[in-house]
Amino acid sequence: MAQQSGINDLAQMGFAKSTAYDQHRPGYSTTATDQLLKQIRVAGTKPARILDLAAGTGKFTENLVGRGEGFEVIAVEPHDGMREVLAKKQLPGVTVREGTADSLPLEDDSVDAITVAQAFHWFATKDVLKELHRVLKPHGALGLLWNIEDYNAPRDHEAATPWEAKIQDLTWSFDDKEPRFRHLQWRKVFDEQSKSTPLSLIIASEQYFSLPLGEYQEPFTTWLPKEKVWERYSTISHIAVLEGEARERTYKTFIDAINGPEVEVNDKGEVAVHGNTFVVWTTKIPEDGRGSLTDVERPGA
Repeated sequence: MAQQSGINDLAQMGFAKSTAYDQHRPGYSTTATDQLLKQIRVAGTKPARILDLAAGTGKFTENLVGRGEGFEVIAVEPHDGMREVLAKKQLPGVTVREGTADSLPLEDDSVDAITVAQAFHWFATKDVLKELHRVLKPHGALGLLWNIEDYNAPRDHEAATPWEAKIQDLTWSFDDKEPRFRHLQWRKVFDEQSKSTPLSLIIASEQYFSLPLGEYQEPFTTWLPKEKVWERYSTISHIAVLEGEARERTYKTFIDAINGPEVEVNDKGEVAVHGNTFVVWTTKIPEDGRGSLTDVERPGA
């Protein structure tokens, strides 16, 4: 994975239009936020200290500070443009800091929980797990969150409408060998964290987070004008970097699909964009407590 100043090169370029990202990317529902914070053991807790890693422009950071618990939030973001947008919001209780997932500007055992919204797939490595483990307090938890529209979903996901299935095909036609949520490669870092350690020696420092991962999924539907759907689609990193003929060709394919005869439009001329919010969580395995490696709570448990 190519890196520049600790940031994936494509992410650096793809998220250069930070204001557009902030305007057009969707926020996160109250129920998904509630589920995540419950499972990482900070819901209703005062004064929990949370690291919001790869906070971007603060789409999820806003959810954290808007709840009333009075969380102390350290929002770490490596991308200068995104960090600038976030800092200008001056969110209460939030300290904005520059940093990367593998070199966090925090002391050992210093945060109650870590949240990562829309970004973990960019830096899903064992070295990063080790660093997250370092800054979490004993029995602290890690929560991951993604909003994934049908057109950006894993290949085996069945899109809700024919036009979204066509855009999903368009999305998958780009193969720049970079990690995305839809590739699901980010899961492997958890499954493989102790592969080099024999089962009899699993108490060694190779396993940082408990398994199996806890998971929750919530569907969403958003009605948007067709041009706004294109603007949202354009915030996906591999679309954002397109220029000239390649961008024109992609735009034409998109417009042909969203203007198809089967596309349902409401009275305002808007189309429904479907997707799912994915919530994933796990807990830190303390250095002195590796006997149980399956300590995650599942919804309804």
